[in-house]
Amino acid sequence: MQIDPMKQTLLDAALVHVAFDGWSQATFDAAVAESGLSADQARALCPRGALDLAIAFHQHGDAAMVAAMQAADFSGMRFRDKVATAIRLRLDAVTDKEVVRRGTALFALPHLAPEGAKLIWGTADLIWTTLGDTSEDINWYSKRSILSAVYGSVVLFWLGDSSADGQATDDFIDRRIDNVMQFEKLKAEVNKNPLLKPLTGPLSRLAGLVKAPKPRPDQNDLPGMWRDPT
Repeated sequence: MQIDPMKQTLLDAALVHVAFDGWSQATFDAAVAESGLSADQARALCPRGALDLAIAFHQHGDAAMVAAMQAADFSGMRFRDKVATAIRLRLDAVTDKEVVRRGTALFALPHLAPEGAKLIWGTADLIWTTLGDTSEDINWYSKRSILSAVYGSVVLFWLGDSSADGQATDDFIDRRIDNVMQFEKLKAEVNKNPLLKPLTGPLSRLAGLVKAPKPRPDQNDLPGMWRDPT
């Protein structure tokens, strides 16, 4: 997931302004003026202005997370600990919390909420894919849906965390994953309960019809499959 070098130059110029002006037109205009790019070049790279830069910033963090995960030693870890470590590595990829805070405010706007959800889903998808997930059924969706919810809540908690070395966030991550594991345990018990078979049997057969999306040459924006060509 490489960002076009010129877009990276524009993003770098924008970051010093985001803490003061947010992901705004003022930030975009300042970045254009300081990057050495023409207005036409900047608009060709970012048709939606600062919004496209905010998306590029998130994707840059995702790329840093993947690189850190590939360099990390996950051997001997329980899978839940691998996921927790991946989330921590994603947070570690952020060098300025205020930039993320401004992005959170941007993607909280009703008309941009789908973009924000798509970015969080993309992060969850990269975590599972990098960890070697091979699911091809409904579990492909449930894993990413659950992790998206966990990661989204972690980011909101982390933005307000002032504890030493982010210990409160580390504890919060562990608690959220504990919640997920408790849910998975309950789900397994329900599926095994013979008294509930009349209900769970048809649902399981229906779920078996759901398949993970496959990339197609003519379409690259399926859920969790979209990658920025730049």
